[in-house]
Amino acid sequence: MSGSPRYGVIGVGSIAAAIVTGLCAQDAPDIVLSPRNAETAAGLAARFGTVTVVPDNQAVVDGCDVVLVTLLPGQVEAVLAELEFAPRHAVISIVAGVSLDDLRRWVAPATRVTRSVPLPAVARREGRTPVYPPLPEAMTLYDELGGAIGVEDATTYEALTASSATVAAHFAFLGAISDWLVAQGLSEEDARGYVAATFRGVSESLRGAVDFDELIAEVATPGGLNEQFVRDLGLPPRVSAALDGVLERLVVAEN
Repeated sequence: MSGSPRYGVIGVGSIAAAIVTGLCAQDAPDIVLSPRNAETAAGLAARFGTVTVVPDNQAVVDGCDVVLVTLLPGQVEAVLAELEFAPRHAVISIVAGVSLDDLRRWVAPATRVTRSVPLPAVARREGRTPVYPPLPEAMTLYDELGGAIGVEDATTYEALTASSATVAAHFAFLGAISDWLVAQGLSEEDARGYVAATFRGVSESLRGAVDFDELIAEVATPGGLNEQFVRDLGLPPRVSAALDGVLERLVVAEN
């Protein structure tokens, strides 16, 4: 798209594919991909005319203005330290547990560096993505993909990162309900279908402004079954304790 920055992606996994898909949903910008995960990269290039796969990571850097780093934490230093960046580059990290100080050291002389936590919903332009610090190039990118949350301090950013670790737990919760129904005699197909339909329906309540206390009150009639389940599950303190553990791990990783 004319006037848009040219994006480069180093590491083409599932979240990189979601970002590319979202960006190309309309007014697609030029995007260059590393050959890492060649099948995924080739598939994206085949789907979208503005996406190109280049021979190596240096070609990604040379061919773009905004570099998205979507590697695993243990790969980042080895990959970035071998590349030559320029002052023109904005670098957006999508890697948990890697500090800004380390990133800036590895991508120098580029100085405009930020961290972000996009989730798969960016593919549908429905993600809300924390960005720390709120680098303009990153805010623009994620505003296109559903919305950016500019974060000014590391503590808040790490808390948001920790909260993103709850997605698998959500599916595990639904799976546990389905397994319980199977144990009560329902077929696996019917159990999964019933649970999926139930929560697909209530998920519409999450669009627009949300007040979780109000949503709970709408379905948890005093003395009713929903209220009993919430009470017996003891969810709030267990969730808080688990998130504290994730946050501690993130802080330790950065230090």
